[in-house]
Amino acid sequence: METGLKGKVVLVAGASQGMGRACADAFAAEGAIVAMCARTDKTLQAASADVRKRSRAEVFAKALDVSDPALVKTFVTEVAHKFGGVDVCVANAAGPPPKTFLHISDEDWQSAFAMNFMSVVYLAREVIPHMQKKRWGRIITITSTSVRQPIPDLVLSSAIRPAVVGLVKTLAGEFGKDGITCNNVAPGYTATERLAEVAGPRARAAGVSEEEIRARWAADVPLRRLGKPEEIADAILWLASERAAYITGQTLLVDGGIYKGM
Repeated sequence: METGLKGKVVLVAGASQGMGRACADAFAAEGAIVAMCARTDKTLQAASADVRKRSRAEVFAKALDVSDPALVKTFVTEVAHKFGGVDVCVANAAGPPPKTFLHISDEDWQSAFAMNFMSVVYLAREVIPHMQKKRWGRIITITSTSVRQPIPDLVLSSAIRPAVVGLVKTLAGEFGKDGITCNNVAPGYTATERLAEVAGPRARAAGVSEEEIRARWAADVPLRRLGKPEEIADAILWLASERAAYITGQTLLVDGGIYKGM
């Protein structure tokens, strides 16, 4: 399938592992120029070197925290100056920790809001002017099925991530005239490091192994398995491509059918 992404400048946040890393690989394989960022420099540089080696694509990597607006501004400016703009932005950040409501502190709320909502604001605010200049752009967030139905123990995610959907829907309406599409991808249970973070507390609470928790999750999915990071990346790649040029303001669930709503 021709994606039209060859030579496009793609910014991927949270790109050192998991779904973000899979996205970097997928875009690089299409011949895009990939700008990767994540908080941990050592992990990020190793990931970027591997992406570069596997695809022979041009890859730029810089460690930063996307909840810091000044750092996001500097990064986007550097990428745009180096490569002539930003065409695609994949907004991705570490998910908030699994906690029940009465165990969540004020600091937890503030941190989760900054990381999972304000980071999208900061990234969009910086990349949109560059996209407007070209009258073409793609903004895609990685959220969660918690935007459609609450997930036990993930109160922070269930409360904050739906706000991202509202933001992206609003951006789609405001900037569609500039040739910019804005969409969300909502993964279900996906085999990443993040899932291990969620599985541990649940396993301890239930007195079972993490493998048993994973097996229970897989049994709840109509496809009877967990998702792969590469499958999330494929959906994001499609939304960024010319094949999805008339899709905006939408939330695409990539969850193996676990969401039961209409």
